[in-house]
Amino acid sequence: MSNIVAVVGRPNVGKSTFFNRLIKRREAIVDAVSGVTRDRHYGKTDWNGKEFSLIDTGGYVVGSDDVFEAEIDKQVELAIDEADAIIFMVDVESGVTGMDEDVAQLLRKVKKPVFLVVNKVDNNKRLEDAVEFYSLGLGEYFAIASINGSGTGDLLDAVVEALPEKEEVEEDELPRFAVVGRPNAGKSSFINALIGEERYIVTDIAGTTRDSIDTKYNRFGFEFNLVDTAGIRRKSKVKEDLEFYSVMRSVRAIEHCDVCMLVLDATRGFDGQVQNIFWLAERNRKGIVILVNKWDLVEKETKTAKEFEKHIRQEIAPFTDVPIVFISVLNKQRIFKAIETAVEVYNNRTKRIKTSVLNETLLPIIEHQPPPAYKGKFVKIKYIMQLPTPQPQFAFFCNLPQYVKEPYKRFLENKLRDQFDFTGVPVSVYMRKK
Repeated sequence: MSNIVAVVGRPNVGKSTFFNRLIKRREAIVDAVSGVTRDRHYGKTDWNGKEFSLIDTGGYVVGSDDVFEAEIDKQVELAIDEADAIIFMVDVESGVTGMDEDVAQLLRKVKKPVFLVVNKVDNNKRLEDAVEFYSLGLGEYFAIASINGSGTGDLLDAVVEALPEKEEVEEDELPRFAVVGRPNAGKSSFINALIGEERYIVTDIAGTTRDSIDTKYNRFGFEFNLVDTAGIRRKSKVKEDLEFYSVMRSVRAIEHCDVCMLVLDATRGFDGQVQNIFWLAERNRKGIVILVNKWDLVEKETKTAKEFEKHIRQEIAPFTDVPIVFISVLNKQRIFKAIETAVEVYNNRTKRIKTSVLNETLLPIIEHQPPPAYKGKFVKIKYIMQLPTPQPQFAFFCNLPQYVKEPYKRFLENKLRDQFDFTGVPVSVYMRKK
């Protein structure tokens, strides 16, 4: 299970630029207007072979600067509670501000590794200016310029060095289904409807993964662990609606499960926050089932299920092979269908296909529609095998792997899906040198 590193600091110190550099994607919008960053603020990255999740807390602030003062304390407290290490970013251009001092005061009491990072240090004059940050009482600092990456290497060396080794928890071998989604989408009610009056619960283990409730569930011959991210005892100082909190919890639950059951509220639609959770599950290569809850509340004339489904599939393209189940927890509509679908997705994710079957099925298709020639060179795919990984990954051995482009890889992925049914599961295709 990977560690979580949180980046804290007031607006405009360059957290997003730093974050993007690490995640290697422009996922955050970088703009000089205070508080532009909204969501999409977590991602996985690795350094020196150690993988961790990075969370930029700045993305969760809504409102003006005065609202911000209270908000930032809340976020720093969350980061302190939830993260394994904290990067506190300040800006050499503006020097030490009152807000920086407030944050430093909170961080000085923390038992976790805290890294003070002075950003925008891109010349010697600024290197001298950075000295004033010793006054924050957090000891040594790292001087970096996230715009060009200088100094980030030393910082990351220190961060991964300080991350605690995650002990591999001996889990029972049961599949783990995590129920995720934004607050108030009906996650708790969904779980209660499944296990509520039923006496099928074998055991209740609180906090097996340190911060989610696991319920062993057995019904219709399916046995699995249900991971509830909703029923977690909330810390009193955290406001119910703090999106950041639910995101933190989702990150942990997703990393630790086999299938994500993403519950969304039909009256709110497939909005940004839900999409973030979806892509997080996809990036972690987990099985996914989308559950559209409160379908009973939607006016049926305007939005039929088909329209709604079509809209979701447009949003999640190119990974559109995902089951979407319309449920109403209140009326107990199709909630067992939801579980059956999750079990099918789990089976798809753990499916192993014999090498002989793979080659007999796919080589003729490839021969009929080979990769396009590149610079007059023809790619010949000779052999295919499934890699021994927890989720479906396939290696295609060929003479010129570097000439096989994304569209053809997607074609191969679609053929794998057509032939072997990987609904609900991200499939990885690798070209290897024969």
